[in-house]
Amino acid sequence: MPSLPLFDDAPVPADVDLMRRLQVVPQAGTKLSAAARAYNLQLARVDKLKKQLAEMDALSLAHRHALAQQVFPLTAQRQALMRQMVLWLDALLTQPPGPARLTPAQRQLTAHITSNLAGQLVVAGHADMAAVHDRHSPQSLDDMERAHAQDMKAQLEAMLGEPFMPDDPDATLSDVMAAAKARMQQTVADQEAAREATAAKRKAKKAAKAGGQSPNAAQALQAALQGDADTSLRTLYRQLAGALHPDREPDENERVRKTALMSEANAAYARKDIVTLMDIQQRVALADPQAVASLPEDKLKSLTLLVKAQVAELERQRARTQRTLCHEFDVPPYMGLNANTLKQLLAEQEEELTDTVHALQQDLEQVQQPGGFKPWLAQQRKLQQQMERDQARMARFQDWDGF
Repeated sequence: MPSLPLFDDAPVPADVDLMRRLQVVPQAGTKLSAAARAYNLQLARVDKLKKQLAEMDALSLAHRHALAQQVFPLTAQRQALMRQMVLWLDALLTQPPGPARLTPAQRQLTAHITSNLAGQLVVAGHADMAAVHDRHSPQSLDDMERAHAQDMKAQLEAMLGEPFMPDDPDATLSDVMAAAKARMQQTVADQEAAREATAAKRKAKKAAKAGGQSPNAAQALQAALQGDADTSLRTLYRQLAGALHPDREPDENERVRKTALMSEANAAYARKDIVTLMDIQQRVALADPQAVASLPEDKLKSLTLLVKAQVAELERQRARTQRTLCHEFDVPPYMGLNANTLKQLLAEQEEELTDTVHALQQDLEQVQQPGGFKPWLAQQRKLQQQMERDQARMARFQDWDGF
């Protein structure tokens, strides 16, 4: 099959919308064919998905800016106060005991609070706090990480139903998660390939039944359309590469413009983004705006295959972006990723951090006052005991719910 005839030299008005420019528009008194309607539908889906991705990008940029302005300063203030508390408690535990010496139980609780706060600071990026943690904890951070990695490995292998990495007592949590992720990705890829193969067979049988063809003939027709589509993609890219190659442009300003366009075309070709390549073609006046409308049915079908594949990739990209942003912004699974959700979460983060900073300031003032440390420690013991009771109640509830 010959390539798609999209390579004329008619100029394109810059103010014409991309989808209007590339879609098939019926002539007066005529109706669109089924192939043209299918092409327009996939083109509209590309447009919608690209707009959704652009909206998510804008939303994420705005939220990151809000975090930098409202949350990050409070986070830094909280960590600075935690650091002051850790250093003060560490000094208390390491210096010779004074007249108001601590009982063994008080020293044990103080060491527990110190190591807990130091461990949180290490996770937040304060690597020097690791030595303080290990000095007052019965288990070093390295040992804790290795134990946690082995526990996570056992849980994931139970979930997957098979080992996914060799036994390694020194494996870190990052090692375990990377190996598990790779195994899960392979499983998903295998399942997706199996689904696609099943769907292709079902589609070929359906097409054969509708057209009175054998399944082999239907598959051959599909393969021919796909081959024509791939050829058209390459031909379009080569035409753009020949027209936009910056080394052939003597004018400096025009060379800069062509370099940017060529970079955009390279990226689009790498991801088989036929819509962007056609848009570039229109922008640089290398095609007749009515070229798509004049395509024969089989050419339009092959072009639709490319656009449909792009729709599938954009849908996967949208899902990946949503997962990434939900993880980055700590959006709970039951909440949708939208401006209202992020605004609510931002307000909650700001309020919680403000309360935490205020509480830490009060704690530091109290422990540093003469006679203030032991009453503060007694308050911490009560809070710890209450937390243990809450955890025990929750565990009993979970056991009862499972029963």
